Amino acid sequence: MPPDVLERDSLGLWELLTVSPLESLAVVLSTIGMYLAMVLLVRLLGPRMLSGMSGFDLAAVIAFGAVIGRSALGEFPAFSAGLIALATLILLQGLVGMARRTRIGATMIDNHPVLLMAGDRMLADNMARCHVLPSELQSRLRLAGVRHPREVAAVVFEPTGATSVLRRGELVDPQLLSGVVGAAEMPADLLAAPDPQP
Repeated sequence: MPPDVLERDSLGLWELLTVSPLESLAVVLSTIGMYLAMVLLVRLLGPRMLSGMSGFDLAAVIAFGAVIGRSALGEFPAFSAGLIALATLILLQGLVGMARRTRIGATMIDNHPVLLMAGDRMLADNMARCHVLPSELQSRLRLAGVRHPREVAAVVFEPTGATSVLRRGELVDPQLLSGVVGAAEMPADLLAAPDPQP
């Protein structure tokens, strides 16, 4: 039996459940590092990671969780290390939530909505930016009850990974597309006149 396993077996119950102050600091720093790495990956890869997951995506998310957990808790996870990692994640979530309320924080953390279709025209560059394939967009149109591309006024890929489908009929208020990447591609005949300024 390896020496480290023998050493671990010789420890009492209290030692198995707890970690030293230095190990606690290592757990906190590892958790912060893995959290920031995951936030950066989501920011770089876009909301595509958060949208409806295929079997492949689900397997990747499970693997991410295993890697993050193993990296944060170390070789011999202890109960107290898990509590420290959990508390650190909750604190980080709270801090990120507060940062998102500021303009700079929202710009750094949040993804922008992106226009995928302007009328019945797919915007290939925007779809590539969001890692959305034409077949995936068609699936989302079917889920929205669209029977023909001519029914579409606009399709927006939201920061959450959801897809908003705006149908033709009523003209689209330009304010709804404020901040949407690619909104300038919208055909003028599908947009309502902006409200007059008081």
